[in-house]
Amino acid sequence: MEINETQRSLDDGEEMSMEELLKAEAEVSDKIYSRDIVKVKVVQVTAEHILVHIGEKKEAVIPVADFQGEKLPEIGAEVMAVLERKGGEGKSTILSHRKAREKIAWQWAKKVFEAKERVKGRVTDAVKGGYIVDLSGLRAFMPLSLSEIGGAHRHYLPSNAKIRFYITDLSEKDRKIVVSRRQVLEEDEKDRRAEVMGGISSGSVVRAVVSRIVADGMFVRFQGIEGFVALSDVDWKNPAESLKSYKRGQRVKCKVLSMDKATEKVSFGLKQLIPNPVDVLKRKFPYRSVLKATVISVSEAGARVKISEAVEGFIAAEEYGYAAAPVEGRELRAVLIGIDPAAYTLVLSIRKLEEQEDRKKVQQYMKGAPTLTLGQILLENSEDEGEA
Repeated sequence: MEINETQRSLDDGEEMSMEELLKAEAEVSDKIYSRDIVKVKVVQVTAEHILVHIGEKKEAVIPVADFQGEKLPEIGAEVMAVLERKGGEGKSTILSHRKAREKIAWQWAKKVFEAKERVKGRVTDAVKGGYIVDLSGLRAFMPLSLSEIGGAHRHYLPSNAKIRFYITDLSEKDRKIVVSRRQVLEEDEKDRRAEVMGGISSGSVVRAVVSRIVADGMFVRFQGIEGFVALSDVDWKNPAESLKSYKRGQRVKCKVLSMDKATEKVSFGLKQLIPNPVDVLKRKFPYRSVLKATVISVSEAGARVKISEAVEGFIAAEEYGYAAAPVEGRELRAVLIGIDPAAYTLVLSIRKLEEQEDRKKVQQYMKGAPTLTLGQILLENSEDEGEA
C-alpha cells in the first residue's frame, strides 16, 4: 500500500496496526529505490526544494525547477516522483517530479501509439523542416510534410498553437516521437465532405464558386467539393457565348443534376434555374394562333421574320401560299404551326392561314345562302309537273 492510501485509511478512522503501517511505508521505500513511480506527500516548501515524506521517517527533496509550468504543490498535497539520486552521509535523497511525469508520459504515449488514437499537443517551436510539439511534457517532432493537407513548404502554425495529431513513430530508446497533424486533417476533411454530400441530392439548388473555365464547360466549387457544369448546361440559347461572361471566383447559383457519393463527382447546371425558352414560347404563342410578322430576310429555304424584339419566326418556302415569296421589310400575317426547339423560333405558315381563311369564307357563304321551306319545295315541284 502506498503512503497516500495509508494516510487515507488513518483519516477515515480505519484501524491499522503499527506493523501494517511500517509495512506500507517500507513498500513505498522499496518502490522508490526500485525507481518506480510513487506518490509522496509534501511536508515543506522552500524557495529551492519541495520536501516530501518517503517512509521510514525519512524525507527527500524535489527541486522546485521540476514544477516549471505547473503550480507549486501545497503542504499535505501528494505529488508523483521517481528516484533521482540516493542520499547518505548527510545528503538528502533527491527525487524527480519531472522524470516521473516524463516516464508516465512515455507509458501513455506508447498506449496511444499502439491504439492509434488522436492526441492533443502544443506547438512550442518552429525548426528547420518542421515543428517541435509538446506532448504532455514530451518533445515530439512534426515534419512540415505532416503538418498540412498535401504537405507544406513553409511554416504556417504559430507558436503555442494547440493541435490534434497522431503519433506515427515512437522509440523510447532513441527518445524519438514523430507526429502527424495531416492525418487528422485528412480524416476530418473526409468526414466533412461526406456530410456535405449527404446534405444534397439531385435537384438541390446550391451556391458555388467558379474555380476553372475550360472549353467544354466550367468547374465550380461547393463547400470544398468540385463539380462540373457542361457547356450544354450553361445556357439554353447560346452556351458558348454565355460561358465567356463567367470569371474565376464568381459566385453562381447551380442546380445539382447528378451525383456519385462514392467518387464525389457532381454535375451541376445553370440553365436549369431559368425557364426553357421553348416552354415560354408555347405559353405566349398558342398553336394555330395568327401572328403579324415583318420579313427580315428571304432565302431559297424560306423567309426569316420578326414577331417582336426577342422573338423570331421562319416560314418555309412551301408554306408561302398563293402569293409570291415575301418581300424583305414587308409586314405579313401567318399562322403558328410549331416551334423549333433548336433555334428557339416560331414555325409559321402563310399557306395554312389562307386555307384556314378560305374555309371560314365557305362556311360564312353557306350560312348566308337562303333555305327553302317544304311548301316552296312542293310548289316548285307542282309547277314543274304542269309545265311538263
